[in-house]
Amino acid sequence: MPVKSIMSSTAPLLTSRHVAVIGAGATGLVAARELRGEGHRVVVFERGDEVGGTWVYTPEVESDPIGLNPKRSIVHSSLYDSLRTNLPRESMGFRDYPFKKREEKGRDSRRFPGHREVLMYLQDFAARFEINELVRFGTEVVFAGLDKGGKWRVTSASRNADPVDEIYDAVIVCNGHYVKPRLPHIPGINVWPGKQLHSHNYRRPEPYQDKVVVLIGNSSSAVDISRDIATVAKEVHIAAWSLEEDKLGKMHGHENMWLHSMVDSVHEDGTVVFKDGNAVAADFIIHCTGYNYEFPFLETNGEVTVDDNRVGPLYKHVFPPALAPCLSFVGVPWKIVPFPMFELQSKWIAAVLSNRIALPSKEEMLEDIEAFYSSLEASGTPKRYTHNMGLLQWEYNDWIADQCGFPYVEEWRKQMYLATGKNRALRPDSYRDEWEDDDLVQQAEQDFANYLI
Repeated sequence: MPVKSIMSSTAPLLTSRHVAVIGAGATGLVAARELRGEGHRVVVFERGDEVGGTWVYTPEVESDPIGLNPKRSIVHSSLYDSLRTNLPRESMGFRDYPFKKREEKGRDSRRFPGHREVLMYLQDFAARFEINELVRFGTEVVFAGLDKGGKWRVTSASRNADPVDEIYDAVIVCNGHYVKPRLPHIPGINVWPGKQLHSHNYRRPEPYQDKVVVLIGNSSSAVDISRDIATVAKEVHIAAWSLEEDKLGKMHGHENMWLHSMVDSVHEDGTVVFKDGNAVAADFIIHCTGYNYEFPFLETNGEVTVDDNRVGPLYKHVFPPALAPCLSFVGVPWKIVPFPMFELQSKWIAAVLSNRIALPSKEEMLEDIEAFYSSLEASGTPKRYTHNMGLLQWEYNDWIADQCGFPYVEEWRKQMYLATGKNRALRPDSYRDEWEDDDLVQQAEQDFANYLI
């Protein structure tokens, strides 16, 4: 049961708070804008040298290609060189700053653009709303924890400088969740002689020239990377969960790609055995198996934990009841249209911090969370899918919009998400360049005409 925000019958006394935002990716940028618009004083901490977070491409990869070594060199970005968005640009943008097609030199005007165009859009957004002036670049938060009087102590470290301690009224965690690889358990992997990497460290196909590659997973990145590698590899074998039996075998339209059920075991002679009984001698295994949430800087005395990739307890995926409203998270849900959701979450947080909107009591929030967890369990949803939204995102977005007195997500945006999903299933190799929802594009462009950017 959704618990509505408690709105005062008299005008609330608005509060301006000093807020630390951790991360200057899409979540941190829109959080900073909404906070400042609500009258808060904002500092954004960004360990990199520019805004954009995971959308900042680098050819560099980590020293441990599967990401298990805690002492490995950390690379924040998971982008591969050929990546294009898997959502159309019209649906991706922030509500009042549309991701419009730009025809000038150096821009990618395609409807499903490459990653650099998304970065440039976020840079444009930061410039338009003067967010860069709030960001401390090259500064990593190494500790954020409760201090005296309900304040938050934030310790940050800049390059070649001693750590600095500061006190804030609130902390918003915007550090993303595409950094710490999640790996499956595979019997025999410790003696298998081939090379492994997680998709986090995939960049280009050339190292797989004439090799036999097994790729585990069937997410968007798995689909893209398998096709990228197939341009140069001898064979690409995709091991995926919950595939229908009639889809197994050689992939239609591809001479060197096969679909299998999940990997059953691997062996010292280099063999990879699938649950469907087939086996191949492989040179590489690429794990396209997702990521684990990680907040190594955050000290909550056990109030917020990550258990089998459930970050909790979080009220509506945002506020931990015991520490609300002065600790919050933006961008935890996945399988969503991200930027519009980040914007709504940020509006809600900013308004709660200013006392314009009141949260339910701690007890009511915990009750709501327990009811949510019970519903997941009753439906057989694994704990690790707690934040996987899919089609549930629209009801969630509209609920937050209600709290904020903000218009619901446009109907065309919802329909475009559905149409893209159907088109992706129908044309997995060409959905980014062939589509049948031009009527929705027209509706979007009519809406965009209302915004001056």
